[in-house]
Amino acid sequence: MLVVFARRASASSSCDELVRSAKAHETAGENDVALRVYNDAVRLDPTCGAAWLGLGNLRAKTGDAAEAERVFDAALTHVPSLPEAIAGRARSRWRLGRGSEAEEDMRQFIERSAPNDPHAALAGLVELAGWYAAMNRPPAQLACWRRIAALAQGVDDALETRAKTTVRALAIVVGEADPVTHPPRRDLLRSVAALRN
Repeated sequence: MLVVFARRASASSSCDELVRSAKAHETAGENDVALRVYNDAVRLDPTCGAAWLGLGNLRAKTGDAAEAERVFDAALTHVPSLPEAIAGRARSRWRLGRGSEAEEDMRQFIERSAPNDPHAALAGLVELAGWYAAMNRPPAQLACWRRIAALAQGVDDALETRAKTTVRALAIVVGEADPVTHPPRRDLLRSVAALRN
């Protein structure tokens, strides 16, 4: 038992050293070397979250969204408790034009991050709201900004103010399609149903 623990500790410290080395190469603009070192790190310790994130983020940074998605997917297989990998996969899927999958991943990242890291959850919500704007989905965008306003209370005053202003503007744009300010009327639904008959 003690020998197994010592081997894991040794692999972990070696992996940490490899990650530091890969980051240094990345900073120096030596992306090929950094990729090789990150790969060495994940082979040495497949549970090293920092190595997976470094590898996936570097793939994304170099414009290889498909490979970045594969890396983040593998990261979640080996380290399921790594919410940053979910966010990375979401961004990769967004770049690949797979909006609904990206949206689902980002929602999962936000839900997992909100209790422990509200700043990360807020950043994810802002990004998701931007995606909704790009998809021309103002009601979804409005719902996102409402959630940002609520979550930002006591966490980020500037973002809370921005969110409240954005909510007011989007509420005007969305108008009667907003279920919060214009809940569905039963008499209207009955009238529509009667017209169909």
